[in-house]
Amino acid sequence: MQQITNRQLETGDYLLYIYTPFCGTCQLARAMLTKIESVHKEDVFYEMNASLHPDFMQENQIESVPCLLIMKENKVKEKVYAFRSIPNIYNYLMKYKPELFAKS
Repeated sequence: MQQITNRQLETGDYLLYIYTPFCGTCQLARAMLTKIESVHKEDVFYEMNASLHPDFMQENQIESVPCLLIMKENKVKEKVYAFRSIPNIYNYLMKYKPELFAKS
C-alpha cells in the first residue's frame, strides 16, 4: 500500500484506505487489504492517515475510520466502513476493479 499523493487524488480514480494510527480496527482492516495485495502481487489500495487530512475528511464526509473510499471518474462510488472479511472486500474489487481478475 502506498500513501496517496495530491496528483493521484486529482485523477479521481482510486481505492483509498483511510485510517488513524492508533485505531485497532484500522489495523485489522489494513491486514485484510495487505493480504489482498500480496495475493495479487501489486499495489491495489492507496492509504491516507485521516489525522493529517482534516479538510479531505470533511469535504468527502468521511464519518469514521477505517474507511475504504472508492472513487471513480471523480465521484464517490462507495464508502465502506464495515470491512467484515476479505471476501467482502473482494466483492467491491470485482465491481470496481475487475481488471484484477482478468486472465493473462
